[in-house]
Amino acid sequence: MTVALFTLGGTIAMAGARGQGVVSRLTGAELTAAVPGLADIPLDVHDVQAVPSAALTYRQLLDLVDAAGAAVVAGATGAVVTQGTDSLEETAFLADLVWPHAAPLVITGAMRNPTLAGPDGPANLLAAARVAASPAARDLGVLVAFNDEIHAARFVRKTHSTSTATFASPDAGPLGHVIEAEVRLLTRPPRRAPLPPVDADRLAATRVALHTVTLDDDVALLDALAGNLDGLVVAGFGVGHVPPAFAPALGALAERMPVVLASRAGAGSVLRRTYGAVGSEADLLRRGLVWGGLLDPYKAKVLLRLLLAAGADHEEVRAAFHRYG
Repeated sequence: MTVALFTLGGTIAMAGARGQGVVSRLTGAELTAAVPGLADIPLDVHDVQAVPSAALTYRQLLDLVDAAGAAVVAGATGAVVTQGTDSLEETAFLADLVWPHAAPLVITGAMRNPTLAGPDGPANLLAAARVAASPAARDLGVLVAFNDEIHAARFVRKTHSTSTATFASPDAGPLGHVIEAEVRLLTRPPRRAPLPPVDADRLAATRVALHTVTLDDDVALLDALAGNLDGLVVAGFGVGHVPPAFAPALGALAERMPVVLASRAGAGSVLRRTYGAVGSEADLLRRGLVWGGLLDPYKAKVLLRLLLAAGADHEEVRAAFHRYG
């Protein structure tokens, strides 16, 4: 029952003098030594390049997923990744889109570094290791363990800049909890088939942008944004609305590239046929935009970039968002 642990850095691994800023310097061995109860779970520790999560790249994450997969194939019960929380909701979803194994891949981090009172990293790491080692967590794909809650990667969001309860799944709630050292799963959403492998060079060359619509927005910004893009995600108001002037411009862009319509609201789905005015969700979908469903704009951008890097055409993109959204 060995769990493979991959450490990437982030707040969970930071140390240093208070008042002078903290720097990433704790190794995986130092992290695990500070966690009471973790010695009961055999760990195979891999120190990956320490990098702030805001600086992570798709290629680094996909390489890490490959390494975690190799550990599982070699016999690990599951894998845990520790990283910074800034981009954790996106990295977890990216990993989930390509993770093909029944064994769980569990991602965690911390909001309070070890120099502060009540650091949450040790408890989160222990919970993640318990989830990765649990038979109950198999066939759930990539999970996020935080604050003794277990979240599906495709639902989880970072909802607060500093709270230790920042990770939540507004549309679905947590899949379960870690209670008295026991992994308790309350629901098991069906898994989607993983996406095919992506060529690293094509991935690096694929450009996808995100534009969040705001009050009295300037449609000319779309022209400036869309010059050299392969795809675009538009985060509309509410259920998927944009200012009327945006509608023809987005329709013209949708003739050149996939344009995905998501909601900037933070929870809930883009609708399809409730409102019909110019700039409404029904109007935009008639103009060729791709329905983003329940995917928030950040996850929609991850999915779109992977699809385009794999060579998906417009209809394949539309079908994939119907499955995942």
